[in-house]
Amino acid sequence: MTESLPSTAVLRVSRGSFDPSLFAEIDALTTKQAEYLIPAIKRLPGLIHWHTGVSPEGSMVMASVWDSDEHAAQMDGLKEMAVVARGEMQAAGVTFIPIVNYPIRWTI
Repeated sequence: MTESLPSTAVLRVSRGSFDPSLFAEIDALTTKQAEYLIPAIKRLPGLIHWHTGVSPEGSMVMASVWDSDEHAAQMDGLKEMAVVARGEMQAAGVTFIPIVNYPIRWTI
């Protein structure tokens, strides 16, 4: 069964990398940040799904589905994410690449 999404839905992908020796620290920080990020993100209109993953191989990803590019762009100005969480991650050794919003073409 496929999920019905708005034709304007986008997949927002944020990726970072870190020295694999920092995995335990980055993983713990990700869990800690969820305490303030989840309520802040849930307040934003248009969120359909959110997933965060941290790999022991030294990478992390945040993938979210939004009903529109406009709603996905709210993350750029969300202080809890753009300033606080990103700053904590960078201080811990994470390097981020530019965030990309992808128009969704199909889903399973």
